[in-house]
Amino acid sequence: MMNRIRGGFRNEVTCKPELIFSMERNWDPTVKKFFVRILNSIALGLFWMLACVIAGIYYELGYTNGKPVIYTILFYIVMLGSLFLLIRYLVRLWKKD
Repeated sequence: MMNRIRGGFRNEVTCKPELIFSMERNWDPTVKKFFVRILNSIALGLFWMLACVIAGIYYELGYTNGKPVIYTILFYIVMLGSLFLLIRYLVRLWKKD
């Protein structure tokens, strides 16, 4: 049996206190789902922006430097297409309950 101490439990085998922090202990499940939805939306948006910045600046697809223009055009088409898909996904995510 684990003895209750301030801030956690004492392990019987090692006699060391084990801190148990559970943020979701007193949370309402709907609030938790709402916060997870917010964090997923922010993370996906940041991931999309990071991927576009890396491809556009680091791999020089956002501007032409003596390369064929078709690479730049394809980059912007793919970027806009993926933005459309991201927005569509986020709208569907926020519409469902």
